[in-house]
Amino acid sequence: MKTIIAKEFADQPQFSPVKGILQACVHCGFCTATCPTYLILGDERDSPRGRIYMMKAMFEGEAVTQETRHHLDRCLTCRSCETTCPSGVEYGHLVDLGRVVAEQKAPRPMGQQLARWGLRQVLPYRSRFGPMLKLGQLFRPVLPQVLKQHIPLSSPKLTIPKSKHKRIMLSLPGCAQASAAPNTDIAAAQVLDQLDITLKVLHKSGCCGAVNHHLNAHDKALDQARHNIDLVWPELQAGAEALVVTASGCGAALQEYGYMLRDDTAYADKAKQVSKAAKDIVEILGQENLEPIIAKLKKAPDVGKVAVHCPCTQQHAMQLPHKVKALLDDLGLDTAATQNDHLCCGSAGTYSLLQPKLSHQLRSQKLKDLTLDRPKLIVTANIGCQLHLGGVGDVPVKHWLELLADQ
Repeated sequence: MKTIIAKEFADQPQFSPVKGILQACVHCGFCTATCPTYLILGDERDSPRGRIYMMKAMFEGEAVTQETRHHLDRCLTCRSCETTCPSGVEYGHLVDLGRVVAEQKAPRPMGQQLARWGLRQVLPYRSRFGPMLKLGQLFRPVLPQVLKQHIPLSSPKLTIPKSKHKRIMLSLPGCAQASAAPNTDIAAAQVLDQLDITLKVLHKSGCCGAVNHHLNAHDKALDQARHNIDLVWPELQAGAEALVVTASGCGAALQEYGYMLRDDTAYADKAKQVSKAAKDIVEILGQENLEPIIAKLKKAPDVGKVAVHCPCTQQHAMQLPHKVKALLDDLGLDTAATQNDHLCCGSAGTYSLLQPKLSHQLRSQKLKDLTLDRPKLIVTANIGCQLHLGGVGDVPVKHWLELLADQ
């Protein structure tokens, strides 16, 4: 497809990938069959193909309206379309850049600006999010359901392993998960401890940058990436085997560091190596001898049927579809039948807060798809999905690592 990028974008290095991505799209429409927003709304402008048409016009210099920004905002960035696309269109990279331009050319109403600014000031910071969450948990019983569903209940803390092993892997506590579900990383440490691996927590690390990146504060996201690289790099040089990912949303961002900092001469090589080192824990366990864990599970009480939700970031961004379910099957657990596993649950980072109507529709459908086999428990691999799905419904939701630790 002929594409002539307007000079104002052609002269900026950050927009250099745009032309190649646009030209890769052949407008076949395969993506529309797996786009959650198109399946709900039936509007071509809310499909990847329609959004690509709008972004092509935008990058060629045509006027940008609030309607353009509105349809780009509705995108979940689930990247299901990338998995479906036969031409390998890097839609996620394109829409990230398109949103930046749309917001510049068609400024948001003040209310939207304040809401997004507020999220960026709280969510990426453990020292801010944690106390606010505790305050919310304190008043949770008297809050309306619309607020209550976003505030998880606190739970007793698991025991952190004390033993030290020669093999060392790294953990970044992140932001929301460290406060909302601290047992996830402790469970990871317990599971790895059974395999004679020490999980070393880098407490000075911060947010992976995903929140700021997807709210169009790209420079701030890059600063957060550099901060984490400065902490991880010396540990990798000292012999740490991997950077363990227990939240696939963070994992998808960490694996993008190499791309995000490709033009930064001081960080490009380090970023590439850190991205390579970032591994979802399901990948790591898949390469280990799990007999010690299997032996303990055989002695544990039966938990009943377990439904596995594979987050979009795990299956479409990290390219690990069905890995958790396969691992749990190998460990002897009874996994439930589900359907439409490729579709988003509606969490999508801050999407559930900024696009609640669509998000709740997607969640309702996802819960139906996950509970058709009447499971006793739903497990997932991302904190956002865990909180979103666990906010309503009758079936408890937890991280799949906690299921192993409980056993």
